[in-house]
Amino acid sequence: MAKKPRQVAVILDVSSPYQRKMIRGVAAYARQAGGWRLYVEENPLDTLPDLKAWRGDGIITAFTERRYAALVRGLDLPVVGVEGGYGWYEPDSGIPYFATDDAAVAQMAADHLIGQGYSRLAFCGLPKSRQTEWVERRRRAFVARAREAGVPCHVYAGHHQSTRQWAALQRDLCTWLRSLEKPVGIMAANDARARHVLEACRSVGLRVPEDVAVIGVDNHELMCELTDPPLSSIEQGAQELGYRAAELLDQMMAGKRPRALANLVAPERVIVRRSTDTLVIGDADVAKAMRFIRDHACEHIRVADVLDQVAVSRSTLEARFRTIVGKTIRDEIHDAMLRHAQELIAAKELTLKQVAREAGFSHVQHMTNLFRRRLGRTPGEFQRLARLGGA
Repeated sequence: MAKKPRQVAVILDVSSPYQRKMIRGVAAYARQAGGWRLYVEENPLDTLPDLKAWRGDGIITAFTERRYAALVRGLDLPVVGVEGGYGWYEPDSGIPYFATDDAAVAQMAADHLIGQGYSRLAFCGLPKSRQTEWVERRRRAFVARAREAGVPCHVYAGHHQSTRQWAALQRDLCTWLRSLEKPVGIMAANDARARHVLEACRSVGLRVPEDVAVIGVDNHELMCELTDPPLSSIEQGAQELGYRAAELLDQMMAGKRPRALANLVAPERVIVRRSTDTLVIGDADVAKAMRFIRDHACEHIRVADVLDQVAVSRSTLEARFRTIVGKTIRDEIHDAMLRHAQELIAAKELTLKQVAREAGFSHVQHMTNLFRRRLGRTPGEFQRLARLGGA
């Protein structure tokens, strides 16, 4: 006997690139599970289903407004909440919730900038408000990671959040940028804020990325490609977030209780574009070592091969490398292999065994261990995310 179809309301904003990725993850799970019928409104900010008349089985919603929490809290239906970017969530609601791991996002951005050789960092946030708690989480984690690496870090919030005050917003950003010692690597709270920074750099004649490197968050592809230069950005796990929310809702609709209410989803990776695609290492030996690693990491090189490229002792180079790059030579080789493996998996054309071979790993298990240790997920899980992206 065929299963009764599941009627699921997906209350997400299809006009938001971030939430569209979540919807894509929900849709991928629905196809896999089979028998789901999705209620999706084009403008869920204004329209909810008539919850008294709608005979649904479950709801996935971003609490974009407090009234959403109030409406669904008393329903005799399984509900899973997802992060909406600027949403409202009551921790005591008892509703399970999936959100971006903002600390991991900020640490990934800091590690990328430090790895490019920037020995000064800065964070460009937004003015504090109830809607910007996510910005504060990213700021704290970014500053903490800079402190761990021994790198000075400046913080800027500004006075204007809306682009309706564009002239004043740009004037204040220009003043801040002029005050920073160069070169400097800047993490913006999101891609929109990064665009503000890039425009201000152009206004004051700063070269990107030679004087100022800029990285955003969200990988809003249209915005990232339209900026000048194209913007590097963190690809968050929005599709995985949607997939896991749907998976949990399916379990709840089958009568199971959620194991945890708060669930954080790690970011996927850095999408490197021109705004950070340079090395700014002043130490000639360390710069030469870095270039050799990035050119040859997937050719089974070892630390000894890197040392052959420079005329200094191992202890001297290791110490200078760690001070400037924030990691050991061996770790940088592994990270370069890992980045190439991610790119190969994202291309969706190779098996994991082929990826491991192409990226320079001796076997798949070695690659799997490194993925787990560095990214908190296996190559197979990363491959599933890549395939969700093309769903």
